[in-house]
Amino acid sequence: MGVLDRFEKGVENVMQTAFAKTFRSGVKPVELAGALKKEADARAAVVDRNRTLIPNEYAISLSSTDLATLREWGDEVLVQELQETLQEHAARQRYSFVGPVAVTFTEDASLPTGRYAVTSRSTRGPVAPTSAKNPSSRYPLLDIDGRRYHLTGVTTIVGRGSEADIVVDDTGVSRQHVKFEVTEYGTILTDLGSTNGTFVEDQRIKEVTLLDGNAITIGRTTIMYWDGLPSDEDA
Repeated sequence: MGVLDRFEKGVENVMQTAFAKTFRSGVKPVELAGALKKEADARAAVVDRNRTLIPNEYAISLSSTDLATLREWGDEVLVQELQETLQEHAARQRYSFVGPVAVTFTEDASLPTGRYAVTSRSTRGPVAPTSAKNPSSRYPLLDIDGRRYHLTGVTTIVGRGSEADIVVDDTGVSRQHVKFEVTEYGTILTDLGSTNGTFVEDQRIKEVTLLDGNAITIGRTTIMYWDGLPSDEDA
């Protein structure tokens, strides 16, 4: 494993690590998923006591033969599955991203069949605007259509049904659509098997650790997430 670049000065510097493994027959999707998780673990950087960052953009270089094979299988579907694998791995390990997760495939004619290389980097993605005032560390906060809700409990369910903790009047939202779980490592957002899915910064997710200022979309509703409420305001 060779380190091509280091993670320096927080989340804004590019990180890259390259590694490769040879297989007797072509590259298999399950091996790519494992390689991405290993890459994430290798590049995990502790920012503070409660936050560990990993790259959010991953490029997989393949031989011409392997890339053609993957495209026959449907590389768009595989990309989505690999991105979800990374999101689930990050949630389990309490990792955070600085932007939307992206996986891309590129061709490297110098690679023989069965050999691949993975590089990664952190690229800050677009985030929802945060408050102009300095936030406090009281409770995480949701803003839904101008109404603010403190996440004072360990878990909070948002959905269309009356059984949800926060009820959203949107036919595109499932009765129990998402769960917010407040932990010492950050707030974890989990899709509860919704019909139309859950999106963070336009990236479909199953489970992810939220960042301050993230924009969450369920149905036609946008939820703004903040780590804390400005000190002179109340929900």
